[in-house]
Amino acid sequence: MILSIIVPVYNEERLVGELLGKVTEVEFEDRVVPEIIVVNDGSSDGTSDSIKEFIEANPSLNLVFLNHEINQGKGAAVRSGMKAAKGDILIVQDADLEYDPEEIKDVMAPILKGDCKVVYGSRILREKELGRSGIFGLITGKHPHSYVLAYLGGVAITQWTNLLTGASLTDEPTCYKCFHRSALEGVEIDSDDFAWEPEVTVKLLRKGLRIHEVPISYHPRKMSEGKKIHWQDGVRALLTVWKYR
Repeated sequence: MILSIIVPVYNEERLVGELLGKVTEVEFEDRVVPEIIVVNDGSSDGTSDSIKEFIEANPSLNLVFLNHEINQGKGAAVRSGMKAAKGDILIVQDADLEYDPEEIKDVMAPILKGDCKVVYGSRILREKELGRSGIFGLITGKHPHSYVLAYLGGVAITQWTNLLTGASLTDEPTCYKCFHRSALEGVEIDSDDFAWEPEVTVKLLRKGLRIHEVPISYHPRKMSEGKKIHWQDGVRALLTVWKYR
């Protein structure tokens, strides 16, 4: 069984090599054959060179390198990765080290068992497991180092999605979205930016698929460290949920 790990990358020259190293170190069970699909989305720094250096240093890896000449957005990068993927199971892995590649195994496990066809890794479930909560418990589930507005934006998107679709998700904007290939049949992603995430979520729910969630860890970084999502992306996400509801 082939697992396609899609890595969209934009201006991550400092971290992409380390991230790819961590991905390749994950030990999957024997029946799982990983392929890594790295999509450089028009980076303006040395990201492309960093990826090529990693490939040259690891020539035996099952790694595909795709390059967008101009920056098109995360959704466009994921779409390119999905088109190139050969896997029975596909998962998205960001290159910023906010998510631990070791937990790919946890996210894909319910699909391997045949329990479901779509799994999201929930940061909220992990924080609640750890008993952490925000100010006066009003924002329970917030990582202590994440931005309050970013967290509340994620909660708003999740609850808006639940309200309009009848789902009961806890973390819709999570990076770790894992799909059995059959779940994506007939699902076209139109959004080029971060809005691809609520778009695919709503389309899968409208298709009648259940989205299973598992707890995952999260290591948020600051804007000064290269975090790229902004409040405008949250507004677009809310509008996207309404559009495809």
